[in-house]
Amino acid sequence: MGNPKAFLTIPRQEAGYRPIHDRISDYSEVEQTLNSRDRKLQASRCMDCGVPFCHWACPLGNKQPEFQDALYKGKWEEAYKILNETNDFPEFTGRICPALCEKSCVLKLSMDSPVTIRENEAAIAEAAFREGYIKPRNIERNGRKVAIIGAGPAGLAAANQLNGKGYTVTVFDKNEAPGGLLRYGIPNFKLHKPIIDRRIRVMEEEGIHFKMNSDVDVRQLPEGFDAYCICTGAPTARDLPVPGRELKGIHPALDMLAQQNRILAGMTFPKEQLVTAKGKKVLVIGGGDTGSDCIGTSNRQGAVSVTQIEIMPQPPVGQNPATPWPQFPIVLKTTSSHEEGCSRLWSLATRKFLGKNGKVCGVEVEQVEWTPGPDGGRPAMKPTGKVEVIEADLVLLAMGFLKPEHPQFAENVFVAGDAASGASLVVRAIASGRKAATDIDSYLNK
Repeated sequence: MGNPKAFLTIPRQEAGYRPIHDRISDYSEVEQTLNSRDRKLQASRCMDCGVPFCHWACPLGNKQPEFQDALYKGKWEEAYKILNETNDFPEFTGRICPALCEKSCVLKLSMDSPVTIRENEAAIAEAAFREGYIKPRNIERNGRKVAIIGAGPAGLAAANQLNGKGYTVTVFDKNEAPGGLLRYGIPNFKLHKPIIDRRIRVMEEEGIHFKMNSDVDVRQLPEGFDAYCICTGAPTARDLPVPGRELKGIHPALDMLAQQNRILAGMTFPKEQLVTAKGKKVLVIGGGDTGSDCIGTSNRQGAVSVTQIEIMPQPPVGQNPATPWPQFPIVLKTTSSHEEGCSRLWSLATRKFLGKNGKVCGVEVEQVEWTPGPDGGRPAMKPTGKVEVIEADLVLLAMGFLKPEHPQFAENVFVAGDAASGASLVVRAIASGRKAATDIDSYLNK
């Protein structure tokens, strides 16, 4: 390493977010960037640990110490090549990954100041596009064809890997443009959609075929392919079947998020089909990233107020003895959307939705208590009888997604991403797509 003691004198410096009063008036990315000098200084903080726990924690097995060293030395192209060996789309993960690597960085343990691995990754990817390091490959074809069903991160990764091995790859997707949840689930203020378009252009120039608006039934796969990879995600949202669920104004979170992204892409919707927070009191049920995205979107649409409730108790702040380093810490997370304005409430179970003239006007909730399970097992929930009503005329359900069920497939059909595991992280979907490509290649060459 160029400067193995840099962490002693150079503090962690994050790029930070745009000012709140600026960013809530648009859908541009909220995260800022550092200049090249400061970015290289941040890379110099990597200690090249004998046991790189960052590498251990990454589902893709990224070689963090190696690309940090190349970045510190100003070898941007080399840094990208190292990164691209294990990650097909660092421009995606560099923006939206929760950075499992950083939570396992030794500097996280010793100083609570890990290397800015995720931001460094994004900077490397942007430099690679800007400087022309990313060019379409000339690929020799092997005469075999593979169909990918689903153009989300798993499908795109599988397609990219198989294409590089010489297969003629066709990607089918029910939506009007590739990306899956990258395009239709993650708000533009976290991932600007031209970032996806830029990568898709490279993939098309390399020979990958995209057939959009193609809703393929996985029980009737298109003919003419030697193998198939099912990457249809986990599209069914977990519902909340309590009294009053039929009232108007209660929607799965993706109804709002996908529609808003489509509107920003130029689509229009009849007024009666709009899911909008403008002028409304919004209640988000669910405390994860999707719920956070609903908060940011609601504020930008002009909500009067936004409240987020979670059935689980508030996580500890800072450190959690139940998830010690190098595990991913289960602690209180405050996102850029939370900073923009919302009330957050925990340990509340939804009892019923209240309505007036067929429209939701409030939610009756009950405070619950959680007691630790025996021998560290699953905690038990106990109702307290303390009931209250939260006013709301727009309720967004952000409680996760159901794991898909699939029929018994033929031996030349593989499954990857959320379609295989249930809803998970984009970085895990990419890793799963890469593994599926390796498995398909092995199957077709056995």
